[in-house]
Amino acid sequence: MKEIACLVTVQFASLGTRADRKECAHELRELAGSAGLDVVLNVDVFQKEPNAALWIGSGKVSEIKASVKKYGCNVVVFDSDLSATQQRNLEDALDCKTIDRTQLILDIFASRARSMEGKLQVEVAQLKYLLPRLSGKGLSLSRLGGGVGTRGPGEQKLEMDRRHIRERIARLSKELQELGLRRKTGMQAKKESRLPVIALVGYTNAGKSTLFNKLTRSEAVVKNQMFSTLDTTTRA
Repeated sequence: MKEIACLVTVQFASLGTRADRKECAHELRELAGSAGLDVVLNVDVFQKEPNAALWIGSGKVSEIKASVKKYGCNVVVFDSDLSATQQRNLEDALDCKTIDRTQLILDIFASRARSMEGKLQVEVAQLKYLLPRLSGKGLSLSRLGGGVGTRGPGEQKLEMDRRHIRERIARLSKELQELGLRRKTGMQAKKESRLPVIALVGYTNAGKSTLFNKLTRSEAVVKNQMFSTLDTTTRA
């Protein structure tokens, strides 16, 4: 069952101009779609400066809360990166699950990673994101499990205290380092073969996989979707 989402795009006059707000709103909608959210509401916020406690003004928060209730939304997604305190305060004020752009992307990554290295990288990123969000109230202990769907590292791991999470990050980082050394050995073999190596680099959904398939006669997954391909693919 899809979660019903309200998307919030924010711009502050005090922070100068940023990318076109319509473009930012469109990208956030694309990300939400990639995460499997059913977007029913888009809110565009423009104000003088950030609010330390809520990121946006309390008046706007009240407006969003009313709209969330009206449209039956169960998740509010901000296009900005929120501090742990702002995220917690917004969730309390809106009486609704609230996530930011970073968590949305991490949720997408968690659903797309297929290789062992990719899965480890995503879990390390999720745990580092979670660490400052652990609160005495215990509300944030299941933060990642309460993202989009249930793609966090798992409820059992999220019940760890800060020390255990740091230890987990250290263990995963060591495993990643070992995998990296193996990958480096494979790359060295390719260099010694003197075959030219070409990398396709570009923003998500730019057409890299489509071009890759044309060049290599492969069948890498191609979707009109952001971050549909997460792991590296290599072909002759």
